[in-house]
Amino acid sequence: MKLRNFLVLLAVLFAGSSAVFAHPACSDSTLRGSYAFTIHGQILTPGGPLLVDGVAKTTFDGDGNLTQVDVVAVNGSVAAIWRPGTGTYSLDQDCTGTMTLINEGQAPLHLAILVSQSGNAIHTVVTDLGFAVTSDAERVLASKN
Repeated sequence: MKLRNFLVLLAVLFAGSSAVFAHPACSDSTLRGSYAFTIHGQILTPGGPLLVDGVAKTTFDGDGNLTQVDVVAVNGSVAAIWRPGTGTYSLDQDCTGTMTLINEGQAPLHLAILVSQSGNAIHTVVTDLGFAVTSDAERVLASKN
């Protein structure tokens, strides 16, 4: 009888532990607030690759919309400092998704995104032809005033 009680207790503990360790599903609301991105890669052109490095601050509204400011150097030349942009994003339950960035005077940029660390980190890759550009971001914590 003691063995049976022990096995029942063990089964209850294991059943409860899966609920404790289950990862919550992602949705658009997983991304809410500002994130600091670092950007690295290349734009592939017939004349040879152009090196890309930059930083961005992207603010997600939790409803699929975003605003962004960025500074991007292409082959060491910066065209604009804190260039504004807007866009949209969509997250699936498995924390993968897509994002589209729109900067004035440029074609929209499409990215695949992966959210990790319970929404505190984002990893991206540009999916448009001719780009080999990735970025990583971490949530920017609001100041405690």
